[in-house]
Amino acid sequence: MGQDVEAREFTGEDRARYRAKVRRNLDVLAAMLGQQDFSVPDPHVGIEIEFNLIDELGDPALRNSETLDVIATEDFQTELGQFNVEINVPPSPVAGGGLASMADRMRDDLNTAQDKARGIGTEMLMIGILPSLDSQHLTREAISTNPRYHLLSDQILTARGEDIHIVINGVQRLRTTIDTIIAEAACTSTQLHLQVEPDEFAPTWNAAQAIAGVQIAVGANSPFFLGKRLWHETRIALFEQATDTRTAELKVQGVRPRVWFGERWITSVFDLFEENSRYFPALLPIVEDEDPVAEIEAGRIPALPELRLHNGTIWRWNRPIYDVVDGKPHLRVENRLLPAGPTVKDTVANAALFYGLVTALTEQERPVWSQLPFKAAEQGFHDAAVAGIEAEAFWPGIGTVPVRQLVLEHLLPLAHVGLEKRGVDGAVIDEFLQIIERRCVTGRNGSTWMIEQFDRLHARGSDVSDSMRALTRRYAEHMSEGEPVHSWPVH
Repeated sequence: MGQDVEAREFTGEDRARYRAKVRRNLDVLAAMLGQQDFSVPDPHVGIEIEFNLIDELGDPALRNSETLDVIATEDFQTELGQFNVEINVPPSPVAGGGLASMADRMRDDLNTAQDKARGIGTEMLMIGILPSLDSQHLTREAISTNPRYHLLSDQILTARGEDIHIVINGVQRLRTTIDTIIAEAACTSTQLHLQVEPDEFAPTWNAAQAIAGVQIAVGANSPFFLGKRLWHETRIALFEQATDTRTAELKVQGVRPRVWFGERWITSVFDLFEENSRYFPALLPIVEDEDPVAEIEAGRIPALPELRLHNGTIWRWNRPIYDVVDGKPHLRVENRLLPAGPTVKDTVANAALFYGLVTALTEQERPVWSQLPFKAAEQGFHDAAVAGIEAEAFWPGIGTVPVRQLVLEHLLPLAHVGLEKRGVDGAVIDEFLQIIERRCVTGRNGSTWMIEQFDRLHARGSDVSDSMRALTRRYAEHMSEGEPVHSWPVH
């Protein structure tokens, strides 16, 4: 949700100054891309994971401040909802045993944090949408106390001029109205970061867009919301609607949404930052003192705070990131479309598939995006969110085939090659890509397991709410055991 900000009101003058400052930042970034050293001699990857907090019964626990106090480590941070926390896994090299080491650290940090959280009656759940979440939890009082979240919610509602309407047509139909952005807190995600050089950014982003539907299909983990079975990855529709600043009339006019797949392949990272500046008005028009031109002239690297803050309020599924690390400019692709969970092993398997595929696809002589209409990639992304692992996908040179077949016969071998190119140890590649393989062979990911387990529980006569709580507790038990979701029993 971006950097800390203080509660305040904004004037028209604030917005005009901010717009001018963003344009100034953009001009400086354009010059920097051609003049500054963005080289990446030792590429690092990073992972952020959002968690839900539950109590002993499996209900949401609105106690993130207390939970963070007892965990007492900077790796865990607050998030939008009081039933959310986030872990930031420090960036590390992917080569050698890097992915395995990352998995070990995540598991150790999570186990330590869980032990402390259970001491006060809370537990962290790595899941896309919490099945036991109810409308009583989606109130303004459930927003975290940090002023930035309330300010952002107020700005989005002010831009809309009306409450937020959530309409999702899935196996069942959901219609509800909410007067804050708290529904976004229900959408807990895994965010994968890949550091790249400027000339690598466009092909990496294009490749990430091309495989977005496949990622969602094999990684779906969000079939329920507010007691209803909707899409296999309901998070996609919910997040797109929960932070939408557009009224119905603006949608008809073609105004772009702030949660956005995009509309074209790109040739430079500058394309995305420039689109953000051109298409989207500011939500948090806060102007800092930094003069980016003066910083460059003084031999320093500017932080470009206005550009970064604005970028943080436009939720592309694959987002560009500009940062300054140890005094050096830095670019990353932030892949933010995956749900959290189900386990650490599943999370790192999803990461291995992503890092391997984008690496292999960017080195092909004829890029896949040159043969794939952008609209087809976008449609495939949403189709996969609806149907999950049973979705079909179009792939150039192959046609429209089941995702499971596409992954098993074509994309897993590509991902293997890509990870080898990044220097990942063979045993590590096999360990994590085999998890993806087994999901496709068995047809079981987090979403299909939850649907089957809920049906089993509900068939025994318990009502929907009790079945959702029982499902949540079963999920928590299996997550803690740590075995990949394709091996979870239904009982």
